[in-house]
Amino acid sequence: MKFAIFETLKSKAGRLTREIFALYLAVRDPRTPWYARALAATVVAYGLSPIDLIPDFIPILGYLDDLVLLPLGVAWVLKMIPPEVMADCRTKAAAHQPQLSRNWCAAAVIVLIWLLGAILLGRLLLDDFLADENWGARFGY
Repeated sequence: MKFAIFETLKSKAGRLTREIFALYLAVRDPRTPWYARALAATVVAYGLSPIDLIPDFIPILGYLDDLVLLPLGVAWVLKMIPPEVMADCRTKAAAHQPQLSRNWCAAAVIVLIWLLGAILLGRLLLDDFLADENWGARFGY
């Protein structure tokens, strides 16, 4: 039973990898609308990023992006791309072994998102801390 679950997850991960490669090909296809290209490029870049938005070491939530966010992004993009374009791209993706490497630019963007979030959180906490008239009394001033 335990091995069947791993095999199922392994096959779904393989299908997701092929689908991301097909999306990569769809981004390069001139028949794909510009808005679908932009979103597909974002999903492909995130899928290839070595850094996740939610780090994997966080229990349960760490795998949320791999199991939920990425497939939802793929499903959303698939609704925007014409079916005949995706059929062609899936055929090309099946004929070739995906040779996409890790995307370090996407990793940099994710690091920037984390840094901006930390700066905003720090700013909110600092503003709240400094807005308190009695903050000095807490520290013996």
